[in-house]
Amino acid sequence: MKIGLLTCAKLPQLTPEDQLLIPEFAQHNITAVAAIWDDKTIHWNDFDYLIFRNTWDYFEKEIEFNSWLHHLEQLGIKTLNSIDIIKNNKHKFYLREMEKQGVKIIPTLFLDKTSQLNLVEMMPSRWKKIVIKPAFSAGSYQTAVFEINDVVQINTQYKTIASEKELLLQKFMPEIQTEGETSFIFFNKKFSHAVNKKPVDGDFRIQSQFGGKYTLIAPTKELIHKAQTIVNTFPENLLYARVDGIIIENELHLMEVECIEPDLYFNLSEGSLTRYVNAVLELIP
Repeated sequence: MKIGLLTCAKLPQLTPEDQLLIPEFAQHNITAVAAIWDDKTIHWNDFDYLIFRNTWDYFEKEIEFNSWLHHLEQLGIKTLNSIDIIKNNKHKFYLREMEKQGVKIIPTLFLDKTSQLNLVEMMPSRWKKIVIKPAFSAGSYQTAVFEINDVVQINTQYKTIASEKELLLQKFMPEIQTEGETSFIFFNKKFSHAVNKKPVDGDFRIQSQFGGKYTLIAPTKELIHKAQTIVNTFPENLLYARVDGIIIENELHLMEVECIEPDLYFNLSEGSLTRYVNAVLELIP
């Protein structure tokens, strides 16, 4: 069996952590190789399965990525997670549907594309600090945090973006700077491990490229159950899902569910690589 571990041109050989999947798969007589998703020389039918891993530029190439997903569908290529999951998860309006299912999300407004952006009219008066970002985005791409007093300036800054992309407006949660963000990682819908991520002082971005500090933690059974409930809202199979949220007074406030190309922190949790590969083996015939 041959599996393509999907990546991007910026990481042609995958991240160092994900490179360790290759010898792990080899122990099960599975050939796994890095495959750049927009490499036109690749024949996708050569693979039995494709696994989304480090496609970390998809949000910068929205049209190309959507076209490529459609191409895979036409070829009948099997992917993990499924293309249907990827198509839904890459656009953060899925949070609106999760909220309708009773999931507690960060207070969010969902803005359709508009050439008449008017943040002044739509901002809730009780929100004093706000996060704005595209619905098709990752890694704090085109994301800003602003005070309500700066809304006119931000409106001008995002007017063009709003005409091209759907946007999310979210109430800024100060707990992100003190308690950090917690990620619950699941393989085949079973809990594997959890990581807390805190930004550097004065910042809100928890990503490592901005200085975020990651720590393996042992959450309570109650919190794991709450994250599990979110994962269980997906009727389809999931090779992996990362539930990202802020814990406030023992309540999990969902920020997003990453099912497309998340960092899974293999380097922080002993045995996680094996658990991941075992999940793949459980899901393929």
